[in-house]
Amino acid sequence: MSFLSFIIWNVDPEFFTIPLLDRPVRWYGLLFALGFLISQQIMFYFHRKEGKPEKDVETLTIYMIISTILGARLGHVLFYEPDKYLANPIDILKVWEGGLASHGAAFGILFALWLYTKYDIRLKFFWIIKDLIGIPYSASAKKVIRPKQNYLQVVDRIVIVVALTGCLIRFGNFMNSEIYGKPTHSDYGVIFTNNVTQVLVSNTSPIESLDVSRDASREANADGYVPITIELDFKNQAEILDEASLSRYIEGRFSEIVDSYTYVNEHILLTDSSAPEYTLSQQPDGHYTATVKAFGIARHPTQLYESMTSLALFFLLFFIWTRKKEKTPAGLLLGLFLIILFGLRFVHELFKENQVAFEDNMSLNMGQILSIPLIIAGIFIFVRALKAKEIEDQ
Repeated sequence: MSFLSFIIWNVDPEFFTIPLLDRPVRWYGLLFALGFLISQQIMFYFHRKEGKPEKDVETLTIYMIISTILGARLGHVLFYEPDKYLANPIDILKVWEGGLASHGAAFGILFALWLYTKYDIRLKFFWIIKDLIGIPYSASAKKVIRPKQNYLQVVDRIVIVVALTGCLIRFGNFMNSEIYGKPTHSDYGVIFTNNVTQVLVSNTSPIESLDVSRDASREANADGYVPITIELDFKNQAEILDEASLSRYIEGRFSEIVDSYTYVNEHILLTDSSAPEYTLSQQPDGHYTATVKAFGIARHPTQLYESMTSLALFFLLFFIWTRKKEKTPAGLLLGLFLIILFGLRFVHELFKENQVAFEDNMSLNMGQILSIPLIIAGIFIFVRALKAKEIEDQ
């Protein structure tokens, strides 16, 4: 088995269930929250080292949480599925059903930080409205809310922790078995089988549990899909689940589900023969098990690609900040963040499945299209920061 051999991923996305509330806590939500908690502590560290008020970090955290969730949700609604959500606007509020876009989060955060540095929302909200619509007001009403915290300086520190939070969020996507990549057509990659389990194991199914494992006795098929076996453990209902009925089930309904259900056939498929290849046996306690030959579709773990590159970006930006701290040229870290993160996002999209059907007819998908202006903005901000530094050094 080579180092790059495929792995079978069937982790339950629910970490644990809150006993009294009977509510599951998912890995994704846990890692999402952990990202903000760790980021807040890092921001406290930044403020202490740069002599800025630490009390502002709590306010900044609230801005970040709200802007990230709202921006990511609205970004998905507007960029990916506007027709669906505009037809049923109430569904926009159903964040728990999924649908967050990192590009939307980026725009939301940038706007929220502009509000953070310019206004005291609690006391001066009406001044924001006046400013946006161009109504003049007295100079005394407009004051510096956060001394030594101009917009670019604040964003420069935020992008460091955003990179770390992005790492945790993408790892949460991996734990959720979502936003996976295209088939590798080789023995490298990940076979995501959680959806397979959820579809095949249900209250109305005779299957009690299933397990997917490698099959070293066979070779990959012509498409590069890798050999696996599916171990089916049937419910102990001997009065109705006999050998004949289970054979009919495997050759009929089971095969139909694997062949026709998207959530299943994008991860596994049966052998190329006209009928499924399987063995059925009865266990000592009376229930039956079956071993079905199949092929697994190994896919690029693009969640891990993005998670690891975000972590590397965090360390790079943090290292640059440690060199000069508050004297770091304003905009330098933001420019690097936009160039590297969304430059890599453009590349990662080459390996990812499209999120919505309309992207299938596009030469560049929506993730790549949205990355381009952010990359250009990053180049502009980075060059501007370097020029400002040169002028300052003269």
